[in-house]
Amino acid sequence: MEMKTVHYYIAVAEELNLTRAAERLMMSQPPLSYQMKKLEEELGVTLFLRGKRRLELTDAGKLFLRRAYELEALEEKSREEMQSFGKGISGNLSIGLVEGRAPYLAAHWMKNYREEHPGVTFEFWNGSGDDVIDRMEKGLLDLAFLAAPFNSEKMDSVLLWEEPWVAIFPADHPLAKGPYHHVHVKDLAHCDLVVPARRSRVEGLYAWFEEVGEVPNIIASTSNYIDAVALSEQGAGVSIFPQTNDTPNDLIVRKIISDPPRKVTYHMVWMRHRLHSAPAESFMKYVKEHHEVILPHSEEALTSSKFTDALEEIREL
Repeated sequence: MEMKTVHYYIAVAEELNLTRAAERLMMSQPPLSYQMKKLEEELGVTLFLRGKRRLELTDAGKLFLRRAYELEALEEKSREEMQSFGKGISGNLSIGLVEGRAPYLAAHWMKNYREEHPGVTFEFWNGSGDDVIDRMEKGLLDLAFLAAPFNSEKMDSVLLWEEPWVAIFPADHPLAKGPYHHVHVKDLAHCDLVVPARRSRVEGLYAWFEEVGEVPNIIASTSNYIDAVALSEQGAGVSIFPQTNDTPNDLIVRKIISDPPRKVTYHMVWMRHRLHSAPAESFMKYVKEHHEVILPHSEEALTSSKFTDALEEIREL
């Protein structure tokens, strides 16, 4: 399959009309129609349902359109990488991000790195941890800032940040009251829980509760922290999310989950055994050589001057 054919397909799939697609591609309609039929034969599927006035994508056609976009993005990325060789440290760096601390960490390192390498530009893509890893494996991202777990056999990493999990209560919830900043896992077993949607997170939560002989009552999952806050704020459930997903809100109370405690770790990760572009290699080397990890293991660590100063510095970015 030639990339030219992929570009043709994208035009036809977006226009859903061969005449308009041909005009957009500045070619005549018969050769374009022939290319689409040839593509269907090559793939062994029907991509279009052909009506009198317009086309309609089949399920296979919709799936292939997503893959065509990925192929087009990969082609552009490959071109940029080849052009960057021999020109010093310049070019575009594509980075995947998950919610939580990851965007702040990426912003911190981007700011510092560009002071030495102003010729490098950045493109960020946000998604769940599973989605980010999927795009990295497909070659659509150079590296990512994400929370563990990830496949350490396929990926190398640098640990950048560590923090506890917290429970987010409605302000009038019985467990939200009192002077204590912690809540026990066993106490949460009797709550309606909202948890991160990532499958590995849900599995980890079940294992966490199992340690105290309980089963979590999960009523909802979401990959969006704002949704989790809204659900807790309205009294729909108690959300469990990383500690530094923090937005001032008088309608909710956050408490660190302890007994037993768990940590969320954020890493910069990249695919092992892959030839990386000059900007990617340079950026990874820079972070590895300059990073300092803040590892809060307790309430005292969370309130220490070193931790709070570091957190405030990153929040200001």
